[in-house]
Amino acid sequence: MAHRLAGKVAIITGGGRGIGAGITQRFAEEGAKVAIVQRSPPPNTMLNEHIIYVKADLSSSQEIASAVQMVAERLSGLDILVNNAGIMFEKTVDEMTEADWDQMMDINLKAPFLLTKAAMPHLRNRPGASIVNIGSIEGLASNPGHPAYSASKAGIHGFTAAVAVDHGHEGIRCNAIAPGWINSDLSEVYIDSMPDSARVRRELMAMHPVGRLGEPRDVGNLAVWLASEESAFVTGHVYVIDGGRTKKLPLPVA
Repeated sequence: MAHRLAGKVAIITGGGRGIGAGITQRFAEEGAKVAIVQRSPPPNTMLNEHIIYVKADLSSSQEIASAVQMVAERLSGLDILVNNAGIMFEKTVDEMTEADWDQMMDINLKAPFLLTKAAMPHLRNRPGASIVNIGSIEGLASNPGHPAYSASKAGIHGFTAAVAVDHGHEGIRCNAIAPGWINSDLSEVYIDSMPDSARVRRELMAMHPVGRLGEPRDVGNLAVWLASEESAFVTGHVYVIDGGRTKKLPLPVA
């Protein structure tokens, strides 16, 4: 079976852990050369002839621009940009400072804009260029204490549509993935910190019609499709990947 991303060069921000690592792994398996762009180095075990690491503080416009340029030079161009890196904290509007709000927007919304802007000259030169933004089901609804996070992810969804409209004529597609609950180191720590973690796990499972929680590879599989020629007529859309969670209406638990 042919590799769907053979010969493609991809940047994946935050590609060294969690959802990002799942996307990185699947892209490499499908033949892409991947540059993980983030502030901290990924595990050495992730790096090989297909995957490199480029350090960048995504709150710095200068470091973003130089990182994109460095990737294009080292890997001879750029075909795919995956805006995955993001932060999350739980604070209501009352609890949140202006600095909190600005930090969330800088990393979750401004960095993808700056990365997209820096990538555009390179993407224009490649046939089948694709941008994949990682939004969230919280860009469509919200958990308690997430006004800044939900706003940033709704912004990503709107940004995705606008980029698709503006740059489709240049052969550049732009889509977003809105994951639900995806297992990760952080989610495991969160569950284990609960007083009754076993009950939390049972209730989480019950929220998902497919009967399991998501894995980073689930998101990676969808990202491969959106980055490949198989989705050549797809642009401007947000793909929810949540095991049916947002389609299941809640009922009171006895």
